[in-house]
Amino acid sequence: MVSGGARAVARCDALGVAPYSDMADGLYRGYLTPAYAHAQAALAGWMGEAGMAVRRDPAANLIGRYEGQDPAAPALLIGSHIDSVRDAGRYDGPLGIMLGVEAVAALHRAGRRLPFPIEVIAFGDEEGSRFPAAMLTSRAVAGTLAAEALDLRDGDGLALADAGVDVRTYLSAARPAGATLAYLEAHIEQGPVLEAQGLALGTVTGIAAQLRYQLTLRGMAGHAGTTSMPLRRDALAGAAEAMLAIETLARDAASDLVATVGRIEALPGAPNVIPGEVRFTLDVRSGDAGRRNRAAEAMIEAIAAIADRRGLDWATTLVHDLPASPCDSLLMTLMDAAIAGTGQPAFRLVSGAGHDAMVMAALCPTAMLFIRCRHGISHHPAEHVDPADAERALQAMLGFIDKLGESIAAA
Repeated sequence: MVSGGARAVARCDALGVAPYSDMADGLYRGYLTPAYAHAQAALAGWMGEAGMAVRRDPAANLIGRYEGQDPAAPALLIGSHIDSVRDAGRYDGPLGIMLGVEAVAALHRAGRRLPFPIEVIAFGDEEGSRFPAAMLTSRAVAGTLAAEALDLRDGDGLALADAGVDVRTYLSAARPAGATLAYLEAHIEQGPVLEAQGLALGTVTGIAAQLRYQLTLRGMAGHAGTTSMPLRRDALAGAAEAMLAIETLARDAASDLVATVGRIEALPGAPNVIPGEVRFTLDVRSGDAGRRNRAAEAMIEAIAAIADRRGLDWATTLVHDLPASPCDSLLMTLMDAAIAGTGQPAFRLVSGAGHDAMVMAALCPTAMLFIRCRHGISHHPAEHVDPADAERALQAMLGFIDKLGESIAAA
C-alpha cells in the first residue's frame, strides 16, 4: 500500500511534465499560464477525493475546505505555492500542498473532525517568475496587497488584468478578521542543514530578513581593439570587482549573512565592444535585520568606492525590503513535539529562503516544517525528496494538527 507521503511525492512528479509545465524539456509553471490551469484542475480533483469542498478565490488561489466540529470556528490554513521558477525542481511549493491534502485525506478516512476547519490553499505567485512581483496571491489573502501593485505586465507585455483575473475584485481574496486560526507550511529545506545533521525534519524558527537592490554601473563603451587599458572606463570590470567585494564582505561576516548577485546584464553586449553599462542585482539576507542592514550598507559603500576609483557612474534602487518573520513560539513548541512523536529528535533552524509564511504572518500565527532535500539542491531539476522523509513529514503534520486541537480544547 502506498503511503500518503509517497503519494504526495508522486503527485509532485506527475505535475513536473506537460501539460502541467509550460516548458517542453523541464518544469516551468508560471502564474495564470496554461500549465497553471492544468495543475489547478488536477489538484482540485485530489482535494475533492480527500473530502474537501473546492473553490478558487479572486486572486486565483485554489482552496480546499474540510469542515470542523464548529464550521464557524477560525480555520487552520495549510498551504504553499503551485507556481515554479524556470527549469525548476518538482517539490519546491507543491510538496507542502500535497502533504496538506494527504493530512486531510487521513482525517477524512478516519471520519475525524477537529475543533476547527482546515483549509488547504495553493498559492499562485510565490516565485514571481512571470510578473515582476512575488507573493502576490498570499499578500492578497493576508490583506497586505495594495491596489496599485496589480498594475503589472509579464515579459511579453501582457497585463495582469488580461491574464485571467479581475483586478477589480482581486483584493477581495483577503480573509476576514478572525477567520484564521493559524497557518502551517511544510516545505523542502532548500539547504543542506538537515542532511548534514542526519535528520529528516526541522522546526523553522523564522524567515530571514531580505533586501534586494538593482544596481547600475556606467562607464564608456569603446572599441575592444583600439582603446588602451589605462584609458578604459569598463563597467563590466568594475562590476566584477564590486561582486568580489560583496562576496568578501559576506564571507568575512562569519554568520548567517548571505549575499548574492543573481542576475547581470552587460551592454551593449558585443564581443568586440568594451561594456559601457552593467546592470546587476544584489540580494542580502540574515536572520538579524540589523546585521543585514549593516552589511548591505557596507556593500553599497564598497561599490561606490570602486565606481569612483574607476571613473564610473553608479545608481542603486531598492527593489524590496522584507523584514524577518519569526514563527509563533507556541506553534514551534507544538511542532517540536510532533516531530519528536515521529521518533526523530526535535531540531530548529532558520529559513534563508522566503516563503508565503512570511506574508501570512501579518494575518495569523505561523508555523513551518522543513523537510530534508538531497544535497540541499533546490530551484533546479536535481531537487529530490525521499518519499520516506515525506511520510515522516505527513505524520508530523498530523501530530501537529492533533496537538493544536488539544491546546484549543484545553484553553
